Amino acid sequence: MTGTLHVQNQEFRSHFPARPFRIAHSLAADPRLTLPAILELVQQLPGDRIEYNSGKVGITQDPSTTPLVDLSPDAVIARIETAGAWMVLKRIECLPAYRALLEEGLLSVARARGHSSIMAAGFSDIQGFLFVSSPDSTTPFHVDGEDNFFVQIHGDKQFNVYDNEDRAIVSEDQIEHALTQHRNMTFDPAYEDRGMHNHLEPGDGLFIPYLWPHYVKTKGSYSISLAITWKSKAVRRRNHLYVANSMLRRRGLPQKAPGVHRVWDEVKILAMQMAAATVDPLRRSERLRKAIRGLILGKGANYYYRDRGPEAGKV
Repeated sequence: MTGTLHVQNQEFRSHFPARPFRIAHSLAADPRLTLPAILELVQQLPGDRIEYNSGKVGITQDPSTTPLVDLSPDAVIARIETAGAWMVLKRIECLPAYRALLEEGLLSVARARGHSSIMAAGFSDIQGFLFVSSPDSTTPFHVDGEDNFFVQIHGDKQFNVYDNEDRAIVSEDQIEHALTQHRNMTFDPAYEDRGMHNHLEPGDGLFIPYLWPHYVKTKGSYSISLAITWKSKAVRRRNHLYVANSMLRRRGLPQKAPGVHRVWDEVKILAMQMAAATVDPLRRSERLRKAIRGLILGKGANYYYRDRGPEAGKV
């Protein structure tokens, strides 16, 4: 097999990009994904690209009561075996070495689909999210607003994915809230048997389609995982609708779910595309990103700036 993501199997041919399936990868020994390299990465990322809290949370977790850890990001990485923490480093593609890592992985998939480049395969808005968790940590039940190849680098994880094609497990209203307010959602144990239950070790991975809900638990060792994500044109359009609907709803204007009123949907998408063209250049500044998130997504959009206590800043 060639490439870093190994997807030449029957499930890839029959499931991609509509349903989840397991993959293999060759990134577990990549030096860019070791703790020393991640410590350097933490020191280079702006504050709004680093989110962390206690890993001792529930599958269903109220974001407002999520316990924090009184450590700096550097200290979390240095003490990850005992810190009791969960951390995600966002948008790591801003650094060339990590951009190259993500593109190399997706090029493997593009070639498996018969394309010569990631652009030809329709992979756009490529982003990387690096997860570092202490033993016995939980990532609560949530959905993601992009397609995702998730690869396990160090330690073991239980990764459970749930079928939401019929919207029985999470509703359109819950999805809109997750994409525009906070990702955490309520998990009903009655749906446990409808899940795809995956034990992941280094070298294992999963394809997670857009909006398929899931939760994750680390096992007895610290964990390093990488999400290689992208958005298709269709996904970007639908995300624009969720954001537009949320903004209008907060202003007292009830909205139908995407797809109910297609002409009105097109108007909202066009408005959001025009707004994005104006706003995106401003996102280069962390201060302006913070202001834009608050303006578009409302109160609480910058929740990860909360004070972390007297030990923050100590390594």
